[in-house]
Amino acid sequence: MALSFDLFGTLVAADRPSTPWDAVASALTDRGVAVPDDWEDAYRNSHREYERGREAPLPEHVRLALESRGVDVSARVARDAVLDAFDTPVTVRPDAGAAVTAAREQGPVAVCSNCSVPGLVERTLDRASLGPFEAVVTSVDCGWRKPHREIFAATADALGVPLATLVHVGDDARTDGGAGRVGARSVLIDETPLATVARRCREGSL
Repeated sequence: MALSFDLFGTLVAADRPSTPWDAVASALTDRGVAVPDDWEDAYRNSHREYERGREAPLPEHVRLALESRGVDVSARVARDAVLDAFDTPVTVRPDAGAAVTAAREQGPVAVCSNCSVPGLVERTLDRASLGPFEAVVTSVDCGWRKPHREIFAATADALGVPLATLVHVGDDARTDGGAGRVGARSVLIDETPLATVARRCREGSL
């Protein structure tokens, strides 16, 4: 058996900006970017269409939003600004560490996370001192968001197991529950809390 865990809302709780456009604007200003006066409007509007299920990388969105107002920035500046804007304090959820440790006793373990900010999942895991994990699969890196089959397939591939043997633990029935609809198995923590996940892993009964 191989397990994957969702990150945000499952293993950690994150203090995300209530007005993300302001957080991004501040990070851009720190880098000498002239943020347009109507930045909130530019940020909150779409500037590219994506195939259903595809991830829309936030740095690309920020770059296109600025471009729509005549401001050009490099991909690197947009990426760094977005990462700084969303790299906020996190709290490790109760029993998260125990669940990960117990899961590792049963087989390989991954993080499988929807996240549009490159590098944020890895930085969060380091900040939270969770792991180690055999693989970290994010939607921004693989290009597909949960509940699409491709992100779960990518997670199984990264762990070197068939999709049918993957058990995915998460908090969102719509996204994380998608594992159970594409041939893997999903465990939702509102029904099976992390403490129960840990116990069942130790018992070999998850």
